[in-house]
Amino acid sequence: MNTSRAYWACQLLGWGLYGSSQVSNAMATLPIPWERIVVEVTVLNLAAIGLTQLLREFMLRRGWKKLSIRQLLPRALVASVLLGSVVASAMHFMAVAPLWGLETIHDPAVLEALPSLLVAMDPVMLRTVNWSLIFFIWIALYIGITSVRERQAAELRQSELSRALQAAELKLLKSQLNPHFLFNSLNSVRALIAEDPARARDAVTQLAGLLRYTLRSDHEELVTLERELKTVGDYLALESLRLGDRLRVELDIAPGAQDVRVPVMLLQTVVENAIKHGIAELPGGGVLRISATLRDSALHIEVSNPRPINPTPREQQGSGLYNAAERLRLLFGSRASVELDLSQPDLAIARIRVPSEVEA
Repeated sequence: MNTSRAYWACQLLGWGLYGSSQVSNAMATLPIPWERIVVEVTVLNLAAIGLTQLLREFMLRRGWKKLSIRQLLPRALVASVLLGSVVASAMHFMAVAPLWGLETIHDPAVLEALPSLLVAMDPVMLRTVNWSLIFFIWIALYIGITSVRERQAAELRQSELSRALQAAELKLLKSQLNPHFLFNSLNSVRALIAEDPARARDAVTQLAGLLRYTLRSDHEELVTLERELKTVGDYLALESLRLGDRLRVELDIAPGAQDVRVPVMLLQTVVENAIKHGIAELPGGGVLRISATLRDSALHIEVSNPRPINPTPREQQGSGLYNAAERLRLLFGSRASVELDLSQPDLAIARIRVPSEVEA
């Protein structure tokens, strides 16, 4: 059951049970026609449902669920008394005269049925105390139930994320650093050993760094964009051994963007997808552009590359972007996304949005 349906189910069930108990108690103790009791209790409980719905919206806007008990208690007391006063005043001035109504309280038969303390109290004050207590209990139940549900949902998401990260450990080696890439890189390094030993040593260092970064990624969920870009640089340097001048890279990183934390291997996955399904498929290669900006409390990354015209659906996206989108969903929910723009026939643009959490 979703949150909205569960809320309304609890509202209707709770107020229904409370109204039923009011009706039963009044019919057993007060000499009032049962039709009047049912009508008055129904009207009052419908009004209470409306008021608590307004109270709920107010609490959500003000962020009451994030407050500590010390901060929440005075707010709950004030809100309860205000709403209780509203209900009591409305009952008094509109002459609704519910169970303890103005004309009812002076009925000798009713006076005999009521405890002496209640008779001595002012009717408006009695209603105010009664309804303030009811609204306070409602606030306590709402905050308590929703807090428990949210904690359970967070634990479920964390469990789901843990399982996904465990499964991703093998995927990182199988897809991000797939055997074809390793095979091509090793062949390129072997060819360089005789022709350019210094460059071959650099390539081995880059490959070792990339492998080390991948193997350590199971210990971290988020890294800075600066660190991710360094790994992407090693990856692109190794790919350039195979593609040569066909691979050209342009970077445009806004100030401050490099300090934002992103999921480990996220950008590398998107870049590999761009090369594998785009530049590597073109005889003349092309320019891989990577840009990063900060706006609207989020890091926005764009990776664009030329692509073959009319590719097959598999060539358009591949499994890499799907895995990246799924990881973002598990880590950030709806606050993050990966979108692939194929509106231009010869260009692919991957757009990434990540909440701007800066490393301390």
